Amino acid sequence: MNKTKILLLFILMVMFFISTNGNVLAEDDFTLKIGIMPAVDSAPILLALERGYYQELNLDLKIDVYTNAVNRQSALQTGELDGAMTDLIAFVNNVKNGFLVKITTSTDGSFPVLVKKNFEEKEIIDIGMMEISVANFLSEQYLKEQYKMNKIFIPAIPARLEMVKSGKLDMAIIPEPLASMGELAGLEKRIYKNIYDFTPEAMIFTDTAIKNKSEAITRFHQAYNKAVLDIQKDNNLAKDVLINSLKLNPEIKELITLPDYHLARVFTESYLNHVISWVAEKQNEEITLSYKNMVEEKFIKND
Repeated sequence: MNKTKILLLFILMVMFFISTNGNVLAEDDFTLKIGIMPAVDSAPILLALERGYYQELNLDLKIDVYTNAVNRQSALQTGELDGAMTDLIAFVNNVKNGFLVKITTSTDGSFPVLVKKNFEEKEIIDIGMMEISVANFLSEQYLKEQYKMNKIFIPAIPARLEMVKSGKLDMAIIPEPLASMGELAGLEKRIYKNIYDFTPEAMIFTDTAIKNKSEAITRFHQAYNKAVLDIQKDNNLAKDVLINSLKLNPEIKELITLPDYHLARVFTESYLNHVISWVAEKQNEEITLSYKNMVEEKFIKND
């Protein structure tokens, strides 16, 4: 082998080594597509976009807002999305059914209880919710000691909200900022203390994305954390970006109940097991899942 060929081979080996160690990445490695819901959890994601944090990190991020969780789930399962905001109840069932996704960070939600006009306290209440859902999970955390609940299963959140407005339901757990739209319409909004350090909401990515776009997901979490730090200094940033990005009525700004936003972190094993046990009980089945198969911790390391 002559010197020219040896030199060429050496250059090719160096280029391969650099690329596989993350210093040079293909364009696709910097591209992510995620789905979010019109909820307060999305504020750091939207603020990072507004402030150009993804662009600063050379991350090409496309965000789709879904008002229907079924459509978001379908897009994730068909590979249209790399990741999505979801709730832990849906996530547990996804993993149980063999869908390869992992939690990369918890997100911070807010779930007030809306009460119909002229409600008179009573022992048994009619409360609207989706059957296997965050609303059902939280209804037992918030209200079980105070009321006997006649649970009426209504999957669509807007339909639940309208039934409270019309007086056909006594209460419903509605996520912010939609809950504040109900408050603006004259409903009572009750805030219950969360006894846990987490709400059952998360950002998840497919195993395929985690494998092939690890650097992009890392940069997503870096931008997310920068936005969280901004919101921790001024929570009006979260309210403004939610109103502007989701095209909400500006009058709800002072009504929105925000959570405490945390830097990217994953759930404790005990909290995840608590949610799994609840889902198993409601579905009357045994669910055995491994914590390490549900959570990917490498994206939450401090810079």
